[in-house]
Amino acid sequence: MVLVVIFYGGNILVGKAINDLPPFTIAFFRLFIALLILLPIGWKSAWHYRSVFVTYKWPFLMMTLSGITFFNTFIYGALQYTTATNVSVLETVIPVVTVIFSVILLKEKLQSVQWIGIVISFFGAIWVVLDGRIVALSSMNWNVGDGIMVGAIFSWSIYSICVKKYMHLFPVYGALLIMTGISVLVLLPVVGIEWLITGIPSFNGAAHIVSLFYLGIFPSFIALLFFNRAVDILGPSKASVFLNFLPVVTVIGAYFWLGETITTMKIIGAVLVIAGVLITTQFGRRKQMGEDLDQISS
Repeated sequence: MVLVVIFYGGNILVGKAINDLPPFTIAFFRLFIALLILLPIGWKSAWHYRSVFVTYKWPFLMMTLSGITFFNTFIYGALQYTTATNVSVLETVIPVVTVIFSVILLKEKLQSVQWIGIVISFFGAIWVVLDGRIVALSSMNWNVGDGIMVGAIFSWSIYSICVKKYMHLFPVYGALLIMTGISVLVLLPVVGIEWLITGIPSFNGAAHIVSLFYLGIFPSFIALLFFNRAVDILGPSKASVFLNFLPVVTVIGAYFWLGETITTMKIIGAVLVIAGVLITTQFGRRKQMGEDLDQISS
């Protein structure tokens, strides 16, 4: 999950850096690049399991649209209007919404101490973004971009639930290939409409190409593989808690690439995030190990 957070942190930084491109254009080309990479890797397994894709077409389509097609499209759309800070704040809501969905839909059970860990990591993530000035949350300049981020929050939460419930039915690379292919087909006409409205964008040579290749390879392909595996092992609630590391990674990235400073308050927030994640994940793991030992001994 550490690499997942790093790649998704880069997703926000890179997405903000190339927000002179329209949001659907960014989403389309990142997925088109991912499709080209996945095609030689996943087509055999996709063809072999084609009957499974047909049988479970509706949950698979839900998983595709929520996690692959629209999640990052919402993020890139939000970054057109709001700051990376606001996006980071709102992304910290994803684990909370995912936990609620998991409890309601999957009947996932969390201990009281794990709920405490989730709250601590959530609070720590916001602390990092606001540099300890929690009262500033009420005075932040919220706008239409922040409303768009609500779509991203619900999209990823729904995706996490679907991954836990259905992803094990499909081949790993074949599923990513089909999901990416469907997303490209869905976004293609939307990009055409976007270009009719805004005009064909001017691609700034190497800067845009390198950025789109980063988005296509790391967040769209590698990070998804790791996240899906983490959800399978930890469950959607505990896996999503790791997303509270995103503001920490974003701050570190801004320090190295943008020359921003890391304050004591940000370090305190990072420690809170780490503590909350450890409480949520390690307590559940120890409890499960204890139950397994009890079953063996009995």
